[in-house]
Amino acid sequence: MKFIFFGTPDFAAIILEKLINSGYVPKAVVCNPDKPVGRKKIITPPPVKVLIMKHEIWNIPVLQPEKLDKSFMLQVSSSITDIFIVAAYANIIPKEILNIPKLGTIGIHPSLLPKYRGATPIQTAILNNDQETGTTLFLMDEKLDHGAIIANSEFRIQNSEWNYEALMKKLANLSADLLIKTLPDFIAGKITPLPQDESLATFTKKFKTEDAFIKPEDLKQAEISGGSLALEIERKIRAFNPEPGAYTTIENKRTKLLEAKIINNKLKLTKIQTEGKTPTVLN
Repeated sequence: MKFIFFGTPDFAAIILEKLINSGYVPKAVVCNPDKPVGRKKIITPPPVKVLIMKHEIWNIPVLQPEKLDKSFMLQVSSSITDIFIVAAYANIIPKEILNIPKLGTIGIHPSLLPKYRGATPIQTAILNNDQETGTTLFLMDEKLDHGAIIANSEFRIQNSEWNYEALMKKLANLSADLLIKTLPDFIAGKITPLPQDESLATFTKKFKTEDAFIKPEDLKQAEISGGSLALEIERKIRAFNPEPGAYTTIENKRTKLLEAKIINNKLKLTKIQTEGKTPTVLN
């Protein structure tokens, strides 16, 4: 099978590595350009590129277009490709590019579509205290997470302590396993993709820094009185770490809220980071 892989963050890198280790080596990888990271604005490659650089023996070309325009179309159209695979590429892919491969483009989305379409399905599942989530393989079209479903896999969230990073890794591995299992039958034409039920579609929002702000008075109330506010803040801390990062102000200093627990129905901060300092574990 000849394919091109589109993906940028850790979620995509986990899937790509499993694919390659299972014998599915892409003809090329497409990811976002390197960008400035941190307070010092150090130019840093995205996780998918880091993975390819780490394993030079794979000899896989990495494409990092600023935008997917006509020149990019010519570049990817010049080689015979059976399929594109897209996992958290983080850019809109035009219909003309999605339709280049003869078998279409498979999208990987970490929710049970049509639930939680959009950019933040994992964070939203944590914020909503969902007991079940999963991953979906679907045929991409020009609409957001809209195409016909190829396969999905459920995951039961059996405890309330999953943070974003842990759940992301779990769903990335689940996605990779599902993809590896499904690809042979899909390529052989043994799977008929099924349209999504539009009446069940829900959408997520892209969270901004202000969405992750915890008012100092709310934090104090959650620590003293507990209740539903404590649960809400604890979920925000789990969902928004590392991005956009839950935070508050303590003694007029911006303070990241990294970890917390619910003890006797009250919020207990267990790890914070005051601006300009290293993280602190609280007793």
